[in-house]
Amino acid sequence: MRALLKTLVVLPVLVLFCGVAFAQPQSRQSDPPQPTIVEAPRAATTLAPDAVGLAVDPKTYVIGPEDILGIKTWREPEFTFALAVRPDGKITIPLVGDVQAEGLTPERLKLQLQQALSDYINKPDVTITLMQVNSKKYFITGGVNRPGQYPMVVPIRIFEALSGAGGFRDFANTKDITIIRGSKRIKFNYNEVLKGKKLDQNIFLETGDIINVK
Repeated sequence: MRALLKTLVVLPVLVLFCGVAFAQPQSRQSDPPQPTIVEAPRAATTLAPDAVGLAVDPKTYVIGPEDILGIKTWREPEFTFALAVRPDGKITIPLVGDVQAEGLTPERLKLQLQQALSDYINKPDVTITLMQVNSKKYFITGGVNRPGQYPMVVPIRIFEALSGAGGFRDFANTKDITIIRGSKRIKFNYNEVLKGKKLDQNIFLETGDIINVK
């Protein structure tokens, strides 16, 4: 009787041990690591919800080629994006097609887009912001700390343009500055304007002007 009880106790233990032993996975050589695929970055075409445009007057700024516009249509993500004005002065809007942008103010272009989109959207609410100015620019060369190309976001005079170029370098001749405007050469004396003299020489810059500081 005791032998029988001993057998009944040992037998389940043996069965459990064998089950665990057979359940263990066989060791195998690990698979070689797979290469990680990284996609190349893509240029963003949609307009970020919090994108902020430049501080320009939408009723007076005149749009030009290569300007970057932010077009936002309320509750219409398909018609919300940033795009550049083409060299021919036009932009392409889905469903609408090509729209003339050069020569218009953001306010005028907004009204035209709202009228064009009204064929597809009920009472479209469009907002146009200027994200980047590329069509209007001037250049400063020579004896300033930050020479280069500058966007003409708003009308600017010579004195203000020079003041934003990081100051003059040592030995710069601030009394004999030249503005190159096509075939014209316009002289400017920074020192005189600084002292409040001959202020009529502090004229507005035109796009493409080059301010040369000797």
